[in-house]
Amino acid sequence: MNLKKPIDVLVAESAESGEGTLKRTLSNRSLVALGIGAIIGAGLFSLTGIAAAEHAGPAVTLSFVLAAVGCAFAGLCYAEFASMIPVAGSAYTYSYATMGEFMAWIIGWDLVLEYALGAATVGVSWSGYFNKLLHEFGLELPTYLSRTFAEGEGGGINLPAVIIVSLLSLLLMRGTKESASLNNFLVVVKVAVVLLFIGLGWKFINPAYHTPYIPENTGVRGQFGISGIASGAALVFFAFIGFDAVSTAAQEAKNPQKGMPIGILGSLAVCTVLYVLFAHVMTGLVPFEIFKGDASPAATAFKVTGYSWLQMGLIIAILAGYTSVILVMLMGQSRVFYTMSKDGLLPKFFGSIHAKYRTPYKTNLFFMVFVSLFAGFVPVTDLGHMVSIGTLLAFSLVCIGVMILRKTDPDRPRPFRTPLVPLVPILGIIVCVYLMAALPIEAWIRLTIWMALGVAIYFFYGKGNSVLGRKNKQG
Repeated sequence: MNLKKPIDVLVAESAESGEGTLKRTLSNRSLVALGIGAIIGAGLFSLTGIAAAEHAGPAVTLSFVLAAVGCAFAGLCYAEFASMIPVAGSAYTYSYATMGEFMAWIIGWDLVLEYALGAATVGVSWSGYFNKLLHEFGLELPTYLSRTFAEGEGGGINLPAVIIVSLLSLLLMRGTKESASLNNFLVVVKVAVVLLFIGLGWKFINPAYHTPYIPENTGVRGQFGISGIASGAALVFFAFIGFDAVSTAAQEAKNPQKGMPIGILGSLAVCTVLYVLFAHVMTGLVPFEIFKGDASPAATAFKVTGYSWLQMGLIIAILAGYTSVILVMLMGQSRVFYTMSKDGLLPKFFGSIHAKYRTPYKTNLFFMVFVSLFAGFVPVTDLGHMVSIGTLLAFSLVCIGVMILRKTDPDRPRPFRTPLVPLVPILGIIVCVYLMAALPIEAWIRLTIWMALGVAIYFFYGKGNSVLGRKNKQG
């Protein structure tokens, strides 16, 4: 039997308050900042150069636009769900209401790839730039404290990555308001430096570096030309991962019916504009070929401006960007597991709320350990593909869910309505599936193994302990 959780029950749960529930502290502005905090990070500062050098050239700006269009289709669907079902859990909760318990479990398990492993991946990148910052001050961490044993001789543990994950997890235990305040500050820092990069670099743009804007295809699909723009979009899609994390905080928003669409679509719009301008300036400062194999293309490009004093600022901005991404990813994952625990699909441990801070502190503690193990001991260079494929699957299911609910419950009040249904959801699915197909076969294999493990856990534990399942048997 495919059990679905009635939307009326979900809405009633979101209206509960008091001890044992999440505290509503997030304003509309904080929600937009939460989205920007999750989005601007590794994608902008690292992947832009790779996408330009290997796929799109100066037209990497168009790759960002294409990826943003796909995200916008999914974002419109997320906004409809988030405004009518303002409950923690994001795509997991929406799937429970539209496609049933099993699909909800699948998407909840899939979100671990996006949030938890995403936090681990960014944690390792944070460590790399932190070591660069130490180097600027003439300091060096020993190899056994800065690299994993699997990364070469002398490696041991990536200690900076473990420390940043642990500190942010402890902050999340302390409270959502405090975490949001830090995130707001970090967003201001990194957006300010991005704007400085655009503003100061604009007058140094050499039009010759933008000619031709779309380099001719080399004869290989995905290497420049129109196909190169599409391949670039598949790569820089990682730069947009995170806007859906806003929906995981729906139960902590002061006015979720209005705030959720503003947070989701507002953060996506702001970041798209910044991405396009940033990429345009970066590819105009130096020939795009120079970015091949460069892990810090923004710093490389900015050297030609002569503003050497901003080099340190760029590193600090990147650290700020990575920090806010890790913070929001850890928060999003804890809220998904909190909701799954409340539904009985996971042990009660994950649903425990701190009496004073009213945060899912035990879940935060669990993921502090879980994510730290990946960040500290596992080379996570290949996990970026797992994060992307998991996110694209989640986006596709949300698009499907909107179409299903429009058919099964057309009269339910929708504070925000996705326009042009079913066209927008269908376009969202097409773009997501296309981008999934552009990922390597290894990503599909890892996704299959991860999902098989999740299905086993559901049938051995979740199905028998489901709150909805037990109520159904008793009724």
